[in-house]
Amino acid sequence: MWWIYALLSALFAALTAIFAKIGIKGVDTDLATGIRTVIILILAWAIVLFKGSGSGIADLTKTNWTFLILSGCATGLSWICYFRALQLGKVSQVAPVDKLSVAIAIALSVLFLGEPLTLKTASGAALIIAGTLVLIF
Repeated sequence: MWWIYALLSALFAALTAIFAKIGIKGVDTDLATGIRTVIILILAWAIVLFKGSGSGIADLTKTNWTFLILSGCATGLSWICYFRALQLGKVSQVAPVDKLSVAIAIALSVLFLGEPLTLKTASGAALIIAGTLVLIF
């Protein structure tokens, strides 16, 4: 079931690039990121309230809070850089380079989470890196 959500994530990420490229034309990218963030905030909290999962907030530990805050900061910085890159470059170049994050995430998961690096995973990461380099140069 996880792969269905992963494919939907990829679809929505692709739509994000297309919609953003059109939406940021002639707009300051930081302003565009701020607007996008407000929409995401409203959507995310609407889902939390609809599902009734807001009561779990009391169960969050200090570690949960720390790493969710760090994740939020990383996401925000990623979006700011992504929107600026989209304004300066082509979607067909920016989006694939952005997906280099997959190979970086694999490396970081091995280093910090102790996840195993299999031949299959390493090969996939290497192909992502190779594809990114082809698109850059």
